[in-house]
Amino acid sequence: MLELKNVSKFYYNNGIIASGFTKVNLKFNIGEFIVITGESGSGKSTLLNVISGLDSYEEGEMYINGKETSHYTENDFEEYRRKYIANIFQNFNLVNSYTVYQNVELVLLLNGYKKKDVKKKVLDMIDQVGLTKFKNTKVSKLSGGQKQRVAIARAMVKETPIIVADEPTGNLDVESAKEAIEILKKVSKDKLVIIVTHNIEQMEQYATRIIKMHDGRIIENTEVKKIDRNIQAETSKYSKISIFNKYRLGFRNTFNVFTKFALLFAVFLFITISVLLEYSSFQSLEYELSQEDYSYYFEDFSPNRVLIKKQDKSAFSDEDYKKIEGISNVDYVVKNDYLVDKDVIFYKMENISDPYNSVIFSGIINDIEKFDGTLDVGRMPENANEVVISCSKEDYNISNKLDKLINNKFSISTTNSYNEVTTASVVGIMYNDDDDDYLYDIYGSKELIDKLNLSVNRNFSTLRYLFNGKYTNINTYLVIPNKNVEKGKAIVNDDLKYQLSKGRIKNQPISICVDNIFYEDKLDLKISGTYTKNNFTKVTGIEEFNNGIICINEEDYNSLYDKAPYQSSVYVKEVDNIDETLLELKEIGIAPKRITDFAVQDNAAYKQVMKIVKLVVTFLLIIVLFFISYLIIKIILKSRNVYYTTLRMLGATFKSVKRILDIELFVNSNIAYFTFILIVYLVNANILNWGYVANLTSFLTIREYVLVYIILVCMSRLISRRFARKVFKKSAISTYNEEV
Repeated sequence: MLELKNVSKFYYNNGIIASGFTKVNLKFNIGEFIVITGESGSGKSTLLNVISGLDSYEEGEMYINGKETSHYTENDFEEYRRKYIANIFQNFNLVNSYTVYQNVELVLLLNGYKKKDVKKKVLDMIDQVGLTKFKNTKVSKLSGGQKQRVAIARAMVKETPIIVADEPTGNLDVESAKEAIEILKKVSKDKLVIIVTHNIEQMEQYATRIIKMHDGRIIENTEVKKIDRNIQAETSKYSKISIFNKYRLGFRNTFNVFTKFALLFAVFLFITISVLLEYSSFQSLEYELSQEDYSYYFEDFSPNRVLIKKQDKSAFSDEDYKKIEGISNVDYVVKNDYLVDKDVIFYKMENISDPYNSVIFSGIINDIEKFDGTLDVGRMPENANEVVISCSKEDYNISNKLDKLINNKFSISTTNSYNEVTTASVVGIMYNDDDDDYLYDIYGSKELIDKLNLSVNRNFSTLRYLFNGKYTNINTYLVIPNKNVEKGKAIVNDDLKYQLSKGRIKNQPISICVDNIFYEDKLDLKISGTYTKNNFTKVTGIEEFNNGIICINEEDYNSLYDKAPYQSSVYVKEVDNIDETLLELKEIGIAPKRITDFAVQDNAAYKQVMKIVKLVVTFLLIIVLFFISYLIIKIILKSRNVYYTTLRMLGATFKSVKRILDIELFVNSNIAYFTFILIVYLVNANILNWGYVANLTSFLTIREYVLVYIILVCMSRLISRRFARKVFKKSAISTYNEEV
């Protein structure tokens, strides 16, 4: 079955060639119990390694069932071992963290047996070697003799035609050695058993042939007993290890040695924390830089603000606002958002020539429903024309004019010209900590805000009038509201009659046209009367004559500006999710624009450099972490080299070892990653009070978490691949001997 013709094995080390054995010629047949003996260094173990395919040879030819093997690659020898060879190693090569059952089961799992076919086979073999009561005992707790029985059981359960054993009794007492040899003798009837030993006396009575070696050569080949040479060899019925068994072994290896698990967990947790916190540190810096941005047009520049208008440029309806407010990340909507970016001025002039005694302040007016705090002075508003303010206690008005500020009525203007729009009283004050802010936060009723919005809208609009088929710029005549004018009517200067051929102006049509960036509208009226210098006060009710006005009804006047909003502002709850919110707004016909898109970036170049630095540093960090983690994991797994080399000896392929290691590192990295996610959750839920972590992770989005997860998985796979290649870089026995 097995034949060696002039086979030689040499070793190369630092330019020196050493001989393992030279010109060996041997034949081996099924049914033989062959004992190879000789003093230490005679080459007997090297010969056994070549026979078993654990090592290569440099000269001659080895035949397996008549087929040459000199052209065999490592993969070919791996297959040869799976089909023909079962090893019993001198040092047992058992997995100490496995039980007796798991050690015997391992060789079957690696060679493609299904779980349902394994149990009975393993238990029967354990029973044959007399270890049934120890089947669930970890191998590390067994005696030397018991370990040898496990090694024998593992070899026999594979059901290969050849069993090779290197010094199987070297670590056993006399009684245990005898039991081990007798077990091997029982199976030699239909197998080829080759044993290497230096103690020929223990084996002599069982051997069918004794081979003696000296200095790498065969010096004696003695047949002790005749055997039937017509016995046919049956190769092992192996197949590829199943996916299920790969995952089974991978999960088992993750937790079987706690120290290893804890160290790998610490490495992957360190990688996760390093990448995420480094990235979030840059994000935090970018955010701080963005806070230095400003806009010429918008006062409220908070990053959670989104400007919205309809895609068809029509006005918003109540139904539109319901849809917008129904989006999960929308905190609230400011429908008429003009005043969000427009300071209103509160002023009370005691004496216009003595501003020292006047009280003037300005600020952004907010809906009273948004007030969240406790008043330090006064009370909350009880009617539409009352407001509360938030300002610094060190403000000049507070420290010097509090009696003129609280419970006093103020004129309100939306322009610096101090044209009164309406009035309101300050009834409450809340102090804040911002000593440098000269703007007040003002909180008032919706009715008050609507009045001011009308004024702002008016300031942004242009009026013209259409009379006798001609448009005239409103600078010629100023349209003003007047209580003396009926709805749908207008009172105009009598001079307009000269634009008519017949000079009859009463009941003539006149249109007031309004135009701004959002809409155009026209108000059609009829002239109900005219004024001259003589009847001006009687007709208009105004004392001082003004020949440059058109008087219309107050309700008609307000209708020019009191329109449904064409632009509003949405404030989101989570800035991190603002991109998703923008998409949802677009889906319901809204055209959104982040307020930050209107930023004036004085430090834009610096920010661009920061982005490049962030990418470069993150990339370099990942590379450095990969090599550092590989070196650390390599050291951690060094104790596992023997395990994975043993898997190779037992029949595992490169792909199998890599996949098992993939799974082990994947599980470990996932546990570390999701432990960090749990910590972040507990911090954000205020269960853990780690402010630094809370601050940094606030700048991370789902995208960053997913990206780091992918990086972690890729790193674990690359590490496992590098490690697996190392295990298969040389012959199985060379790799094993280097690591033992």
